[in-house]
Amino acid sequence: MNSPQTDVDAAPARAGVEVRLEGLRRHYGHVVALDGLDLTIKPGELVVLLGPSGCGKTTTLRLLAGLEDADQGAITVAGREITHVPANHRDMGMVFQAYSLFPHMTVQENVAFGLKLRRVHKAERSRRALAMLDLVGLTEQAGRYAHQISGGQQQRVALARALAIQPQVLLLDEPLSALDAKVRAQLRDEIRRIQLEVGITTLFVTHDQEEALAIADRVGVMKEGRIEQLGPPTEIYSRPGTAFVAEFVGLTNRLAGTVSGSTVTVRGRDLPLVDKSTPPGPVTALVRPEAVTLASRDAEGSGPLVGTVIAVTFLGATSRVTVDLGDTTILAQLPTSDATALSAGSRVSLMIRPDPVLVSGAEPAVSQE
Repeated sequence: MNSPQTDVDAAPARAGVEVRLEGLRRHYGHVVALDGLDLTIKPGELVVLLGPSGCGKTTTLRLLAGLEDADQGAITVAGREITHVPANHRDMGMVFQAYSLFPHMTVQENVAFGLKLRRVHKAERSRRALAMLDLVGLTEQAGRYAHQISGGQQQRVALARALAIQPQVLLLDEPLSALDAKVRAQLRDEIRRIQLEVGITTLFVTHDQEEALAIADRVGVMKEGRIEQLGPPTEIYSRPGTAFVAEFVGLTNRLAGTVSGSTVTVRGRDLPLVDKSTPPGPVTALVRPEAVTLASRDAEGSGPLVGTVIAVTFLGATSRVTVDLGDTTILAQLPTSDATALSAGSRVSLMIRPDPVLVSGAEPAVSQE
């Protein structure tokens, strides 16, 4: 446990620290949870680990927290190796999916609890707890109990409690998954605001791709105990490095194509390849819905990109249109102004924008459950 601190500012003032995970391996019997994972988090950076269930993202966070031991590898924080340091000496702040607030304590007492364990003076505990509640916008709830505030407010209290001890690193393990969609989006933005304001190095674990893309400095997409690709959200979405990343992050049309030279022919259209060294032959092209646009309404006749509208899904400024092409279906993401005139049963002609595309073999689509 940390040594007592009684002369620290009310708000965390530490500069962010570097976190290095090197060659981490973790097995559960014959199951490989982490297979030589490497990750460096820059000082003050928010990195989100994203991936399907069982990919190793939560195991990574638990190893960093000291809640589990690595079978192999090293963990370094601020230049200090902590691989074998007990959890209560690692100076980590954690926020879990479950709020885990003490029901017999007020909101302020919950936030101050970690400070009490560190033997911070009572007056200082109170001052810092109130400062943290002000940071998360809950000053007026200080005297209430957990059952008297909403789920979103409870998670804000949990975040304030984690930050009150002024940890070197903040760890968030799917902290928003128990909340409804609207509250989740609001609190997601609040977490990012607070993280930037405090400047704390943060590792955030989630299976929700929208969440990851919205708040991260960098996203690490995990598969089978390794990081498949690590980069800024725009790069992960727009320039996925592998077919797995392209299929897991965002929606992707899987369309039959044929590679020849540096292009792939998809439904009569030649599209440039991301990987120009792809050998010639039949492949599956991965085409984003936003690259599929409307050529004309009330299309007559037939063609490789002429089909029947199955459904139109309103998403606000854009709408997603599902079109039956006869031998397959395709998703097109259109401006709502273009999609409003379409209805189920309409005949349309589509175009595929010549964006560089990834191709894959015949592996099945990636489940995002």
